[in-house]
Amino acid sequence: MAEKQQVTQTETDVNNGQVVNESLQKRTTEVKSTTDSKATAQNIVYYLLGVIEVLLGLRFVLKLLGANPGSGFVDFIYGLTGIFIAPFEAIFSTATTEGAETTSVFEPATLMAMAIYTLIAYGIVKLLTVNETR
Repeated sequence: MAEKQQVTQTETDVNNGQVVNESLQKRTTEVKSTTDSKATAQNIVYYLLGVIEVLLGLRFVLKLLGANPGSGFVDFIYGLTGIFIAPFEAIFSTATTEGAETTSVFEPATLMAMAIYTLIAYGIVKLLTVNETR
């Protein structure tokens, strides 16, 4: 009779262990999916920031070098990035230098926009990771 009781207890321990393992697997899966979705959201934010920063950096260099605004590519970049620098245009005045063939423009609004968008992206990513420390 003692042997039967021992076998029954071993089966119960195995079943309890299995239930505990399944419960842990469910929790692990939930944590992984939450972490994966946060990492994906962070990657999207950084990707968008990278695209905006590259476009704004290209605008800054083109303006500084006095690129021809009549060129299709230059006009496309200026048109595309105009919306991103619009809130910052009145903060500082632009400096222009007349050259023999081109007019170089130093546009601080572009640099200010790049800095502010970087801070905004960093803030969004930090907000996504607020609950990870708990």
